[in-house]
Amino acid sequence: MLTLAQWSVKDYHRMTEAGILRDRRVELLTGQIVEMSPETPLHYNTTKRGVRYLEELLRDLAEVRFNGPITLATSEPEPDIAIVRLPESQYNDCHPNARDIFWLIEVANTSQKKDLEVKKTIYATAQIPEYWVLDVQKRTITVFQNPQDNDYTDEWEANRGEIVPLAFPDVRVSVERLLQG
Repeated sequence: MLTLAQWSVKDYHRMTEAGILRDRRVELLTGQIVEMSPETPLHYNTTKRGVRYLEELLRDLAEVRFNGPITLATSEPEPDIAIVRLPESQYNDCHPNARDIFWLIEVANTSQKKDLEVKKTIYATAQIPEYWVLDVQKRTITVFQNPQDNDYTDEWEANRGEIVPLAFPDVRVSVERLLQG
């Protein structure tokens, strides 16, 4: 049996600062440095349009981050979209952590398994209150809410209509608009 080296977030930051991971698309997931899937044009455009739409909806309520890292206890994933607390300036010296995050969104084109299993567990363990996976192949959004015991207690799928995020009960997010590619 092979023993893999486990890396801390601090180790990961040192490797990044030293340039060891330069030109590599990687993220730290539960202590392991994992290659990220290349972005297809559909994935990129779906994410970018989603960010613009959410920025309109959440103006003055939250910061909407695009493909940026978040720092958790043993992971530093780079969700496609992160909705985090204001002000944006608080992230000049550090990435958002679990207490800063309202909800996360991953856009899945070829990464469904990683997003629906590995990342879901990481986010639930970190007590991220809400997590959405936009599946561009199936044209659905899977919503996970209320983390408990390293998993989410509530889960459902939508392919039309509106979703009301837990953190913003007065905001209605159009499923169709988020899924437009």
